[in-house]
Amino acid sequence: MKHGLLLLSGGAGTRLGAPKHALDHPAGGSWGGHLARVFESVFPGAPIQVLGDPLPDRPDLPHLDDPREGPAVALRIWAATETATVDVWWVVACDQVRWTPEKLTDWAAVCEAKDPSRTHWVMALHAGCLQPLGGWLPDGLRPALAASPTHSLMALAASLPHLTVPREGSEWDDVDTPEERGRFEAGC
Repeated sequence: MKHGLLLLSGGAGTRLGAPKHALDHPAGGSWGGHLARVFESVFPGAPIQVLGDPLPDRPDLPHLDDPREGPAVALRIWAATETATVDVWWVVACDQVRWTPEKLTDWAAVCEAKDPSRTHWVMALHAGCLQPLGGWLPDGLRPALAASPTHSLMALAASLPHLTVPREGSEWDDVDTPEERGRFEAGC
């Protein structure tokens, strides 16, 4: 099984005063760089694609511009482009900064067991909410993703074959406000 990382870094960062992907992570580097390091520790040598702005501490990673029309539109544009050949992509937003190698290893194993044929977008159901970001998207769903007309991430996720897995854990909590950022940084 060949894995890839699709890291969304296209947010404007207006709520936190700077783009989220470039904020300093308490473990070192940027928020986006932290997620790349977590992924590389679990899947050494696997391809990484940044969808949005380049990471300040990882300018070597290939990136595709985000049109800034929301994650569904960005994902559709990405799906229509040529990328590395992988079986499944971990699609994660740069504000899901609590991931660790152990949590990613566990989540990848759970998803592989849930969908061994890799025909469904496997997403978490966390705190009663569907979490497409942080989920595993099979490369084989890219044509359907590219052809979708929707502008809503939730509608896009629901329109594709998908499976949900109930999950607890702080890795699913986005950091979207200055207050959440303060709690995140204080808890590390």
